[in-house]
Amino acid sequence: MVNENRSLFSIHGMTGFLIATVVLVVVVLALAYAAYLAQVENATNYYKVERLNEVKMIGSDRADHIIDVK
Repeated sequence: MVNENRSLFSIHGMTGFLIATVVLVVVVLALAYAAYLAQVENATNYYKVERLNEVKMIGSDRADHIIDVK
């Protein structure tokens, strides 16, 4: 049983490996760039806390005192 139809540069060989590698690298770079853009946008998104003396340590209304400046 000798397979005579094998080829190094077919889609199942070296070419397929290179295509899969390039697609993987492009996906990783796209996700890294999206994470970078999210970090840049949120790094300049300041907030201030209003009525600081009314904020309770335990409770679900702590987020009501935080206001975005932008």
